[in-house]
Amino acid sequence: MNKKILLGIALFSLTSFGVLAACGKKESLKPTQKEIIIATNANSKPNTYMADDKLTGFDIELARAVFKQLPEYKVKFQVIDFNSVLSGVDNGRFQMAANALSWAPERAEKYNYSLPLSKSATSVAVKPDLKVKTLSDLAGKTTEVLPGVQVATMLETWNKAHPDQAMNLKYMDTSYPLTSYVADVDSGKSDFVIYDQISLTQIIKQNDYKLKVEPITLGETDKHTGFSYFIFGKDSKGKALQKKVDTTLIKLKKDGTMTKLSEKYLGGDFTPKEDEMKDGQD
Repeated sequence: MNKKILLGIALFSLTSFGVLAACGKKESLKPTQKEIIIATNANSKPNTYMADDKLTGFDIELARAVFKQLPEYKVKFQVIDFNSVLSGVDNGRFQMAANALSWAPERAEKYNYSLPLSKSATSVAVKPDLKVKTLSDLAGKTTEVLPGVQVATMLETWNKAHPDQAMNLKYMDTSYPLTSYVADVDSGKSDFVIYDQISLTQIIKQNDYKLKVEPITLGETDKHTGFSYFIFGKDSKGKALQKKVDTTLIKLKKDGTMTKLSEKYLGGDFTPKEDEMKDGQD
């Protein structure tokens, strides 16, 4: 074979090998992302909801801001009914939940909690002529509740302890949105709804309902009352993820990102104070 041809083949082979070696080196340097699936019911505006077929809300955008600073993770959101949000984290189907989630001792036994994300007073939405300061002012009144949530449990406990001041609880399906609970109070189908001040105020304002929102005294409360959180699995992987998220939340609090998102989605700065951003586990 012609020497020039042999030399050309040899140079081509060396060049090709060099290109492949370089490609392999670049590929090996590319970090491997771990997929994180975040569950939400997209039915708790302004924390999580759909707008123009896009998932958004304070909890959702805060989660996106967190993982923007954690490039080792690839994030996906899964919209699913509320009960499956919690059970899915419990069985490992989801690694995290973002759903305006409150703290409860029975939940704390099963899940890891993030640092608090927002703080809103528990309030009641009622017709303007109804004066409400405590639960006793709601004796004999009707409300709609979702089975198993904190408010339902609280009112059930109240009814057992105060049978002469019991309220009528109507249990709704998990698909029934908060906006419908408030609409039912406006129409007279129910007398009141208890939820957080932020959500109730926004729904009433957006729909021009003739209702008022009043903070309500619930008696003895603990340090978690009014705060919302992300939750994670209780295993070591969930704990490790929670720690990374917490570290990033502190950064987002200090650089103002949390406040900006709160003002945009919640209508004001409802973020916890720095000294309130403590471990949500205890």
